Amino acid sequence: MNEAAGRPRRRGSGILGFIRDLIVILVVAFLVSFLLKTFLVRSFYIPSESMEQTLQVDDRILVNQLVPDVVSVNRGDIVVFKDPGGWLLPRGTEPPQGFEKVLQAVGLAADTSNEYVVKRVIGVGGDRVQCCDADGRVTVNGVPLDEPYIVIPDGEGGRASKIDFDVTVPEGSVWVMGDNRYQSKDSRYNQDQPGRGFVPETEIVGRAFVLNWPLNRFTWLGTPEHTFTGVEQAREQ
Repeated sequence: MNEAAGRPRRRGSGILGFIRDLIVILVVAFLVSFLLKTFLVRSFYIPSESMEQTLQVDDRILVNQLVPDVVSVNRGDIVVFKDPGGWLLPRGTEPPQGFEKVLQAVGLAADTSNEYVVKRVIGVGGDRVQCCDADGRVTVNGVPLDEPYIVIPDGEGGRASKIDFDVTVPEGSVWVMGDNRYQSKDSRYNQDQPGRGFVPETEIVGRAFVLNWPLNRFTWLGTPEHTFTGVEQAREQ
């Protein structure tokens, strides 16, 4: 009989094996998360009320980074983009420290840096975007938009924008607006900046596709049906 076969395993070797396996699992998890953040999905948090009620302060969203490099950006998409310059006011938030900074670097925590903006795409390259028509609506290529997601304060006559505008979006850029129209420093209010309020597609990090935190508000993010119906056809005429 083989004496070694009947000999009990040492307790220490079992603990060391567990620790080794745990380290391997953690390394793989961090590596996968880092690769996802780098190439596919990234997490951001919402710092302001400009996208209410769709997105609220401190919500967390996941962003598809294949947009716009692989998948085209479309009207109605909620996009995250780097500040083209002059859009954001300085915030008094502390930069991430220690472990939180590591988690952000590998994509396990939402990015809280003060250099990104979250808005909804209203016009893409070649579109003419105007406001407001006789019913207070935004029009794209002459087609009035039905925007159930926007917030308009009482006493504003239902106007989708406090200020009038009439712009044609350059190719390779987008015109963006916040859902909370009277509390959003978006394309309308940045027409005096070098980019004239337009956001180059090269500055877009990706499209938000899910609100993942808090869990009681978990939802898929998209464009309400019929909001932009007829807009593309009108441009082709």
